[in-house]
Amino acid sequence: MSSPLPAAALSSVTNALRLLKVFTAEEPEWGITDLARHLGVAKSTVHRLVSSLVLEGFLEQNQDNGRYRLGLLLFSMGTMVRRRMDVAEQAAVHLRHLAEQSQETVHLAVLNDDEILYLRNIESPHAIRPRSYLGVRMPAFCTSEGRAILAHSPAAVVTRVLSEKLVNRTPFTITHKKVLMAKLAEVLAQGYAVDQEESEHAMCGVAAPIFGANGEVVAAVGVVGPIHRLGKTQLRKLAPQVTRTAQTISAQLGYDKRVP
Repeated sequence: MSSPLPAAALSSVTNALRLLKVFTAEEPEWGITDLARHLGVAKSTVHRLVSSLVLEGFLEQNQDNGRYRLGLLLFSMGTMVRRRMDVAEQAAVHLRHLAEQSQETVHLAVLNDDEILYLRNIESPHAIRPRSYLGVRMPAFCTSEGRAILAHSPAAVVTRVLSEKLVNRTPFTITHKKVLMAKLAEVLAQGYAVDQEESEHAMCGVAAPIFGANGEVVAAVGVVGPIHRLGKTQLRKLAPQVTRTAQTISAQLGYDKRVP
């Protein structure tokens, strides 16, 4: 049994998550009284917290016995995590091959709200290279991986991301929304995206989208390096390699571009 929590602390996000952890395969359903006893707080406090979690979809009530269980929202969120894990695992060998070919840093990224999250990072053997991005979040609008994903995302997603406050990260960052929409149209037409010192000073990148079996964009693969090695000419030369890698990973995930 976990240590009792003060009633005042139970309403915090941390303790709301601790309450959710009470639900297990062995004990999938709990009543208010049992939860209060387990957590060592008043029933009224637990009831308020449970009501909020039900409202947000994290819990649901079994109408047959009045007890509570984890909601389908958590299943949906878990499915998204599993899908990301699948993409990362399926992509691993192809990312390594691209890193060997390019001799530059290779990333695998997914969209998370208005940012991208880097799931895999293979560093360049060169002494001068981007800092490790593994597990890091970056703005989607100014990174090559973010643009590769956004260009193939539903209009509502693009609108949401570009409606946020767009902050300059370098003197070259584009924050004008009409210009960014034109950039996304360009990405859609050519099949890859570039970042020329827009997300990080003196660093450039090229990225291509990865699609899942249902045809939706699920991630992006990118190559990043310093501008003295990855100028405009070199980015154009790398683009076909990056695009082929993304296409190979997409095919492995079950994507068939011939199917409408």
